[in-house]
Amino acid sequence: MQLKTTLSGLLAAFAAVPAMAQEGLEVIGQPIPGGIGFQPAATELMRDIQWLDGMLNIIITIITLFVTGLIIYCIVRYNRKANPTPGTFTHNSPVEVAWTIIPIVVLVFIGAFSLPILFKQQEIPKADITIKVTGYQWYWGYEYVDHEFGFDSFMLGKEELADAGYAPEQYLLATDTAVVVPVGKTIVMNVTGADVIHAWTIPAFGVKQDAVPGRIAQLWFAAEKEGIYFGQCSELCGKDHAYMPITVKVVSEEAYQEWLNGAIEEYAGVPQPFKVAEAD
Repeated sequence: MQLKTTLSGLLAAFAAVPAMAQEGLEVIGQPIPGGIGFQPAATELMRDIQWLDGMLNIIITIITLFVTGLIIYCIVRYNRKANPTPGTFTHNSPVEVAWTIIPIVVLVFIGAFSLPILFKQQEIPKADITIKVTGYQWYWGYEYVDHEFGFDSFMLGKEELADAGYAPEQYLLATDTAVVVPVGKTIVMNVTGADVIHAWTIPAFGVKQDAVPGRIAQLWFAAEKEGIYFGQCSELCGKDHAYMPITVKVVSEEAYQEWLNGAIEEYAGVPQPFKVAEAD
């Protein structure tokens, strides 16, 4: 843990210049104490998931009320006092056909809406930006493959939150370096693991993908609102599983380009072009 804290401090210092382009962002995607609903949807994928959840809740509520009403009716109509002589029949064909056909219709109806949403998540579009994500015990590594640079991302300690511009309640959520992406662009993440299975998850984006060693899986999202979004490793991966959060900052195109220039120079060590003043 001491080594991790030291590395976190060094990486935070290295990231100071690129981070300047991210100041003033609203924290949008984070858990709320006592919250029972979804985080605000920041992508089309998440809006689809929330709509599907609402539709399924309506179906489940109707089925629950129907079954509850049927049980109450049977208790009242066929108790010993109201029906002292029990029936002797062994089956009821119309009822048996109904309880077979109706569930099939319900499942087909659900599938007609849920499968397209699933396919939308799994059909990876052409990327504007491609990022490779590698899960380690217990931190994340990111590579911006289009620009050939990368960095590691460690959880901030409680004493580091204020200096990094985070609130105390963002402990276990905030990291020293964040994934930075421009708003409205299609981001494709190539996800893998270096040691054991991890899972890269951002609830507000509606994305979750296991990071399996030796395999490359993909997810995509296009964030619709600038802000800071948090996620966490969602696959039990060892003793510090709870200490490998994810921070994504969605910024304007201009801020992203500014961050990108600083990040390339900082992490890839590639000098950026500059204008030389002409002598009079």
